[in-house]
Amino acid sequence: MFELKKLISTLLMPLPALLLIGFFGLFLIWFTQRKGFGSFFVFVSLLLIALVSFQPISSSLLMDLERQHTRFLPPEEPVDFVMVLGHGHVVDDEIPPTSELSRVALMRLVEGIRIHFMYPTSQLILSGYDGGYEVSHARMLARVAMAMGVNKNNILLLETAKDTWEEAFQAASVVGDSNLVLVTSASHMPRALYEFQSAGLNPIPAPTNYMAQKEIQQPWIKYSPRAQYLEQFERFWHERLGQLWQRLRDKVAQQEAVLQADPVTSPEPVEPVIETGIENIAPAN
Repeated sequence: MFELKKLISTLLMPLPALLLIGFFGLFLIWFTQRKGFGSFFVFVSLLLIALVSFQPISSSLLMDLERQHTRFLPPEEPVDFVMVLGHGHVVDDEIPPTSELSRVALMRLVEGIRIHFMYPTSQLILSGYDGGYEVSHARMLARVAMAMGVNKNNILLLETAKDTWEEAFQAASVVGDSNLVLVTSASHMPRALYEFQSAGLNPIPAPTNYMAQKEIQQPWIKYSPRAQYLEQFERFWHERLGQLWQRLRDKVAQQEAVLQADPVTSPEPVEPVIETGIENIAPAN
C-alpha cells in the first residue's frame, strides 16, 4: 500500500502529470488525425508548466500554507523531547555526510539540534526508514547530529516509520504525556500536526524550511519562470494531496468501524524499533 501510494502521488505531481498531458498531445499529432486536439493538449501542458513556475502564483499559494504556524517560540515549561521528521537520504562515501541528507532533511535536523541545545536535558528523536539503502534515514540523521555536537546518549531512533502517520503513532509510544517539540517543514506542519494529534499527542510546532517569500525586489527573478517556483508549487500540491488522502483514509476507517459496530480505530502502525545511545554509529567526519 505504501509503495502504491507513493507511485500514484508521484504521477500526480505537477511536472510528471503535465508532461504526460504534453506527450499525449504529441501522440495525437503524430499518430492520429486529431492534430488540432493534440495541439491543444500540448499547449495546455506548456501553459500550465509556465504558470506554476511563475513566482506570484506559486509563492502566494505556498505561503498561505507555510505561514499557518509561526517559528518556534520557547514555552515556559521544560521540553522533554524534540522530534525531527525525516525526509530522504542517499548513501555515498564520496560526498560529505551533510550532502547525503536531502536539503529538506538537513534543514529540519539543524532546527531540531538548535532547539535541543536550548533544552540540554531533552531527548532528540530522529525518524525515518532505510528507503532501500542499507542504513536507515534515522541513523544518517544521527551521524550528522553527533558531528554537530549532540551527545549520542540523547538521541532516540525510530527506524521503521515510513510516513508521517507511522512517525506519529510510534512517537506516541515513546513520548507519552511528556512535552514534545515537533520539527518539520513549514508546509508539512499542518498535516503533521493532524497526524500527531490523532495519535493523542499535542506537540509544540517548530516549522522550518520556509520556501515562499514575497519580498523579492529583482523583477528578472520575480517575473520569470524558474525551477525554484515550480518546486514551490509542487510542495503546495503535494501537501494538498496529502490532506485529501488523510480525509479519505479517515472516512474509510469510519465506515469500516460503523460496519463492524466498533469504535473508530486506525490500522495498527508498524511497531517502533527504538535505538538509544547509538553505540554502533561513528560520528561523521
